[in-house]
Amino acid sequence: MRKEEKAQILESIAAQIQETPNFYVTDISGLNAEQTTKLRRDCFEQNIKLVVVKNTLLKKALKDMGNEEMTNLFPILEGPTAVMYTTTPNAPAKLIKKYADSGAEKPALKGAYVQECAFVGADKLNELCNIKSREELIGDIVGLLQSPARNVISALQSAGGKLAGIVKTLSERGE
Repeated sequence: MRKEEKAQILESIAAQIQETPNFYVTDISGLNAEQTTKLRRDCFEQNIKLVVVKNTLLKKALKDMGNEEMTNLFPILEGPTAVMYTTTPNAPAKLIKKYADSGAEKPALKGAYVQECAFVGADKLNELCNIKSREELIGDIVGLLQSPARNVISALQSAGGKLAGIVKTLSERGE
């Protein structure tokens, strides 16, 4: 590979990481053409970009990013490597878990860089599946904020008949 090609690939990797800061490092070796096509289709449906990369180029791109946390991924950059880029932090983890639950050995999680934290090892899969997306967190916050208002409205509605009676009695006494 020529120096210009390597530079172009490094730029491409860096641009992809800037665009989608959450990525998973996986092993998809040994999948046949049919299985690879199915995996790519599943990735596409979940807005995940799957790219096979050379470990040395990925390591160089991560080093050039200047992020100390990303350097924790260097030990897993061995053997065949594919990267799953995503904007939804837990989507690749759920996809990998779905394949694992169906009995497939691949794709296998090697590590991930999600929400500015490095996760190394396949044992982190359940932890990564439980990470909430931005939209889920906003939904939780909205639900928490609405809860007290719902309680007040519910109390007023259930006491509506009593309040009307009390107000009527007080107004009659005042005359």
